[in-house]
Amino acid sequence: MTVRIAIIGAGIMGADHARILAQDVPGAVLQVVCDASQDRARAVADACSAADVSTDPLATISRDDVDAVLIASPDDTHAPLARAAIAAGKPVLCEKPLSQSPEDCLSVIEAETAHGQRLVQLGFMRRFDPSYREMKDALLRGLIGKPIMMHNFHRNVEALPNFTGKMAITNSAPHEFDVARFILDTDYRAISVFQPSAINTAKAGAPVFMVLETDGGQLVNIEINNNAAYGYDVRGELVGESGSVEINTPVHTRVNSAMTASERYAPDWRPRFAEAYRLQNIAFVRFVQTGIFPDIASDAWDGYCATVVAAAGVKALESGQRILISHIGKPKLYA
Repeated sequence: MTVRIAIIGAGIMGADHARILAQDVPGAVLQVVCDASQDRARAVADACSAADVSTDPLATISRDDVDAVLIASPDDTHAPLARAAIAAGKPVLCEKPLSQSPEDCLSVIEAETAHGQRLVQLGFMRRFDPSYREMKDALLRGLIGKPIMMHNFHRNVEALPNFTGKMAITNSAPHEFDVARFILDTDYRAISVFQPSAINTAKAGAPVFMVLETDGGQLVNIEINNNAAYGYDVRGELVGESGSVEINTPVHTRVNSAMTASERYAPDWRPRFAEAYRLQNIAFVRFVQTGIFPDIASDAWDGYCATVVAAAGVKALESGQRILISHIGKPKLYA
């Protein structure tokens, strides 16, 4: 079955998804590229041989020649467009976050629950990354014993202007919130947030350090440093009672020259997680073809849980206090 997909949003993420679907996903056809800028939509469509372009996202979702939707537009459009796709009965792969508002996330969950079927796959692509998959597999095989701690750090080269500590929690950390929750198969009960006093925390991209307590009794720490300068670097370690598993950055080459051995870091997230995005998009197309939601993919409930943690993290940052995390009971649709 050929799946005709409309991409909404032709920025960096939308263009990358368009390329992946056009080149690396069997059974996918890039039917429409939709963006507020028709010129930007046309450029991506021409580069990826899309059949058509549009500037109207709601009209795009409702088209008869569109089987599924990929949302890569600005964050505040995700929940409304996901609801529109649900209303149209069309599967949707939505970039994270589902929303930065827990209430908006719940509106998507309510729409899906009323529809009676999960249609929203959320773009927490690290679940598909081979290194995180191997980490979870090692845990499930009992290689490290009972899990007790998980260390994570997430570093970017340079922060955008006005990138605040709050944005580090709401924009950068949700990937860690989700993947640690996925690997440990637990929810969080509390969060504490710190910033080092040795620096000016008002500076754009000032580091943020979070400690989360899980329902399973583990501790999860997350460092977000968006001004690391040296490169894009995401790593982690899962510590058990009898061993640990470390995530390494994939490195294809090492240069030996002038008495020095060196390895290069990627400038951003795309090279590091290229395989994760490819596997995620393949899983989405299979979902559309079969109607079976991918067993490891995140759904609207997972998006809501990550947003609840982020909202609590912002409160912890602003108050300097440990904040308890709570959410509604999980609807049966997501059980």
